[in-house]
Amino acid sequence: MLPEVSRRGRRPEMAPASASASVAPPVGARCAVCGGVDISVPHQANCSHWFCGHCIVGVWLQGSVLRPSNCPICRRPITLLVPSEVASLLRDEPEIAPVMNRIQQYNGRFAGVPHSMIQWLLDQPFYMRRMLAEFRDTRQEPPSFKIQVALAATLALVYLASPIDLFPEAFLGYRGLLDDILVLIVAYAFISAAYRDILVARHAT
Repeated sequence: MLPEVSRRGRRPEMAPASASASVAPPVGARCAVCGGVDISVPHQANCSHWFCGHCIVGVWLQGSVLRPSNCPICRRPITLLVPSEVASLLRDEPEIAPVMNRIQQYNGRFAGVPHSMIQWLLDQPFYMRRMLAEFRDTRQEPPSFKIQVALAATLALVYLASPIDLFPEAFLGYRGLLDDILVLIVAYAFISAAYRDILVARHAT
């Protein structure tokens, strides 16, 4: 039997003082499989829904292990499962380690699966919320990622401030903003991809 973990993903006596609410299920969150409020070994999927670790492993093993499971709520493919902070801290406990290992195997198998532009767009709230939260937590982000973010942001700002435009506003009016929007999209896509690589490196085998 798995150790009891509260709905915020931690046992009260083991909750770290600096635990971030962004890496724990919010109050009232329910497992997308069993519907339980006390989510055990909580994991959040790329669709932003939360699961008990053993529940989502069970869904995967009961279906085809050769393809990613679909979220029971939104039916989107689950290509990445990220544990709550305290689930990660408890990962070496004998009752929890098998679940965590299975989920790492799942991530290793499906995190690199190609997905459509629509899927990428739908996943962005998940990555954006985690990126912003982790930027506020100095323990999380590796310096190399912050350098990548700073570089992408600087290059985008330099282009926006530059008098050189692919589509000059002076001639095209508001349509001349198209190149500026494209630059911002490319910069964000670069940052999002770099952050996703970090999550995969952390949580996949």
